[in-house]
Amino acid sequence: MANLKASKKAIKVSEKKAKQNVVFTSRVKNSTKKLEKAILANDKEQANELLKQTKTNIDQAYGKGLMKENTKNRKKARLTKKVKEMGK
Repeated sequence: MANLKASKKAIKVSEKKAKQNVVFTSRVKNSTKKLEKAILANDKEQANELLKQTKTNIDQAYGKGLMKENTKNRKKARLTKKVKEMGK
């Protein structure tokens, strides 16, 4: 257990940030899964909406430092490619 007041606060802050990290990573994963389902169902209209939402969630996770820039770009590029190929 922490003795100093500052270290007690640091523990609280790190716990709070860890919860927020879980929220943002879950958003990315869940929106990606929803997009994949829309792609499998060949629902182009819904897929385009979900793609926009998923890209926003990925950008937010990157902004919070939860993923690296290359990972962000790779995920977005692969999802966009899947949606574009869906119509063919």
